[in-house]
Amino acid sequence: MRELRIRVLASVFVVAGVLSWAGARLWNSIGTLPSVPLAAPVVLALIAVVLLSTALSLRARLRAQRERRPGAKGVDPLMAARAVVFGQASALVAALVAGMYGGTGVFLLELLDIPARRDQAIYAGFSVLAGIGVIAAAIFLERVCKLPEDDDQNHQGAEPVA
Repeated sequence: MRELRIRVLASVFVVAGVLSWAGARLWNSIGTLPSVPLAAPVVLALIAVVLLSTALSLRARLRAQRERRPGAKGVDPLMAARAVVFGQASALVAALVAGMYGGTGVFLLELLDIPARRDQAIYAGFSVLAGIGVIAAAIFLERVCKLPEDDDQNHQGAEPVA
């Protein structure tokens, strides 16, 4: 399984932001720009909380397993792999959504004198912050589930196990 690349997430964010900004300008010139929903930052924040709680739970269980505590509940490797895949997918979607709301928010900065647009710009800003929170929680989850590096020099040419 490949690690998340910050460069890829940043690229998705920037491309989505530029396209969203251009789309918002076009849509506003044609008619009415759709509003930024209040639920967007809330949903992204909930996903970040789920990812963070999963990472903290797995980290505690892995630590107890490494320390060989009596009654320590082990971590199923398949469950850890599923958690990492969920985190990676969430990070990619969050980068896309945060970029879209970021581009829309930048466009809305021109319309801050209108109270409804000012509220939408605030919601867009919180959506970007919540999206960054999802990305940070996903990266933390990935680091928690990462297998320790093999220090044995005899396996230099070996391929990593997925």
